[in-house]
Amino acid sequence: MHAVQYIPGMAQDLVTAEELPYVSPPHKRTELVRGVLVVREPPGYQHGYVATRLALAIGGHVRTHDLGHMVICDTGFKLFSDPDTVRGPDIAFVRKERVPDPLPEGFAPFAPDLAVEVRSPGDRPGEVLAKVADWLEAGTALVWVVDPARREARVYRADGSESVIAGDGALEGEALLPGFECRLAGIF
Repeated sequence: MHAVQYIPGMAQDLVTAEELPYVSPPHKRTELVRGVLVVREPPGYQHGYVATRLALAIGGHVRTHDLGHMVICDTGFKLFSDPDTVRGPDIAFVRKERVPDPLPEGFAPFAPDLAVEVRSPGDRPGEVLAKVADWLEAGTALVWVVDPARREARVYRADGSESVIAGDGALEGEALLPGFECRLAGIF
């Protein structure tokens, strides 16, 4: 494996999922999209607050009902190969029957069942929709995009349907997280 060095403003060779851990611009978040390194600033405080509150709600439900695993902090999932795509949602859930044993030490070689993206002020709508498309194409059943600025959430499903949840509404786990409900007002 050759060393990969990130140089801002310079054209880069395609990066593989195996090389990605060695590419570490300081204080940045990275994903790999079709072999291209995508570097972002860390999200702000509001993003972290909303993601934490939602993660606590999901995690409590998952643990209480022994439904599987929930992961946070941009845990990497390798969605596609040649060229590689590694995405990291703010929150992800994997059903119990799909959790590998042993757990992967590196990127999970599959898509989660639920991917949650919390929008930051710097997120461009097209980039967010590209992430949603990647999750769904890779097999994710449900994608939630939570937007603190608009105080709403968008729900995208594998069957192609989508819905908008207003700030006075609630995210529901549907068949994936039976009985889960989280009022948006409680996380904003």
